[in-house]
Amino acid sequence: MFGEHRHFPGNGRGKRSVEFIIAASTDVGNVKESNQDSLSVKILDTPQGKMVFAILCDGMGGLEKGELASASVIRAFDQWLSESFSPICAAPIDEGALRLGWENVLYSQNQKIRKYGDSHGIKLGTTVVAMLLTQEQYYIINIGDSRAYELYNYCRQITYDHSWVAQEVSKGNMTPEEARHDTRRNILLQCVGASDQIYPDWFTGKILKDTVYMLCSDGFRNEVSADEIFQMLNPSFLLSEENMNQYANSVIDLCKQRQERDNISTVLIRTY
Repeated sequence: MFGEHRHFPGNGRGKRSVEFIIAASTDVGNVKESNQDSLSVKILDTPQGKMVFAILCDGMGGLEKGELASASVIRAFDQWLSESFSPICAAPIDEGALRLGWENVLYSQNQKIRKYGDSHGIKLGTTVVAMLLTQEQYYIINIGDSRAYELYNYCRQITYDHSWVAQEVSKGNMTPEEARHDTRRNILLQCVGASDQIYPDWFTGKILKDTVYMLCSDGFRNEVSADEIFQMLNPSFLLSEENMNQYANSVIDLCKQRQERDNISTVLIRTY
């Protein structure tokens, strides 16, 4: 599901609030027969004012089962949103409760997907990057190499890739530019469903107005630079859902022109 509104009973705060515009785009790409990326983005009406929950998963696995893995995680977070979010948003967000809830979803999904793969003799899994934007903060959980970015008057990668090339860059054995073009860039150190144990990263920070928060799969940024992403998705251009989708599709088209072989997906959230 690309976008929807959810209402959680209660009165929003009276002071001037942050508003959100959401958009999402996904494309099968040039080579693959199926799109194994899954994503969802929702504006939430809560007692603490409007919030946005977004999640993007890049599935992988034999017999096109990556789509099953990514969709399973999306459904699990949607169930958490329906059953567990209301008490968390009834008062100022309890970061510890939020993190524990999301980690438990991921641990459960890791076991479920691994069990499915073992019973069918296949290996499958998915990356996960999920974000909650409140009136003041962002909260992000990440496993794999799908990413979250903040675009203001810069393009800042918030998350850290759980990939072999990212590890080599952190050790000083490879430059970021070399990592972008290395043939081993798709080797993941962990993902949901294909790892014995998972260790999600957690990020939080203050949100900014007139800023774009972006989630994307690796197919969206393999063949384009951070500078190009910023030039094409500058917040000053993205003033409505229609042109957010238009600009996102322009980046996707550029990826395909440059012969990106993977599925290509992004979620965009504009604050104002």
